[in-house]
Amino acid sequence: MIDELRKLSKKFLSIKNHPYRRYLIRQTPFEDNRMSLIIGQRGVGKTTTLVQSLLDKVKGDMLSDKILYIQADHFQVGKKTLYEIAEDFVTLGGKWIAFDEIHKYPDWAKELKSIYDTFNDLQILASGSSALEIYKGSHDLSRRAIKYNMQGMSFKEYLELTYGLNLQTYSLEDICKNHEKIASKIISELNKKKQKVIPLFKQYLRCGYYPYFQELNSNEDLYKITLEQNVHATIESDLVAISPHLTGNSIKKIKQLLVLISDLVPFIPNWKKILHILEIGDDRTLKTYFKHLEDAALIKTIGRATKKMSKLESTEKVYLENPNQLYAISTSKSSEIGTIRETFFLCMLSQKYLVSLPKNGGFFIDKNLVFEIGGKNKNFQQIKNTKNSYIVCDDIEFGIDKKIPLWLFGFLY
Repeated sequence: MIDELRKLSKKFLSIKNHPYRRYLIRQTPFEDNRMSLIIGQRGVGKTTTLVQSLLDKVKGDMLSDKILYIQADHFQVGKKTLYEIAEDFVTLGGKWIAFDEIHKYPDWAKELKSIYDTFNDLQILASGSSALEIYKGSHDLSRRAIKYNMQGMSFKEYLELTYGLNLQTYSLEDICKNHEKIASKIISELNKKKQKVIPLFKQYLRCGYYPYFQELNSNEDLYKITLEQNVHATIESDLVAISPHLTGNSIKKIKQLLVLISDLVPFIPNWKKILHILEIGDDRTLKTYFKHLEDAALIKTIGRATKKMSKLESTEKVYLENPNQLYAISTSKSSEIGTIRETFFLCMLSQKYLVSLPKNGGFFIDKNLVFEIGGKNKNFQQIKNTKNSYIVCDDIEFGIDKKIPLWLFGFLY
């Protein structure tokens, strides 16, 4: 049995390995943890990151018997438990094991806990849906596993992957203080490839967030279809695997809720109105559906958080998770560039920073900086009396002083 799994592993290592390395594997010392869990949306590159991490352990040797990649929902895996597979692997000298799509395996938390507690010299990597919970029940993995949230491609990564560039990331502080020099440096690199940053940014907003855009030869129509199918699969398959109590009717209502949000973003929750439209019985059920969508990284909620109210209760606006989703699943907002700009900014900033709504201006970052988002002619009227405030403008290559190009916020990771 272990021989069959090793053959399967080597096949997957060969197929799933790619030369481009996403931000997570560049920044994360997985070797420091005995168990690491990578969670994220379908298609963001979790599998490739697992494969690259395994191969790093053995200096790229795909034939090494020290590593093993397991696709948790493969029919071959069902012949033995994950624990039994790990036991056989360790007995034969295995050192590093990766379980992909772990949320699709029944009792995955129990199995990983047992593997971790039994085999002290085995390093465990696993990937799963964004909705994966590691703090659940008697098989709580929070004291054993380090969880990493993996986002889709930044604009920086999109440029690197598309044009073979090696670009730098910048902190928010760097961008605010030195955006003119930074923009000049990036544009200089693009000029060497005879490319212009604004049309590239527009293309990224439509179809650059998920790495599979390259596999689809940048075919936008096919990309949108694939993205839409992945959204459906996330709700119909991944959420059900993680929360088996969800019924067919629940799934239907969650999908209807996502469609409603996508057509009205930025969506301002009106609980009574939504209950009536979707014919849902009570507030608690509706808010649970919202939480499922947010846990699955299909939406982002934002509000003016207070100590007295939970995040969901204080939610004032709801966005889709990234601008590519707007183009793929929204029927009425894809042409509204203001929504696309805000969605991009929120998506990029929320990866590292706390984002909320200020009294004036578009977004409040870490309760310190205010950013107002708009087109190239956007002025400071709305935030003229606001401290630590900036204008973020689309359709400009360079900014000046406190007026910063929108595309530059795609270089935060």
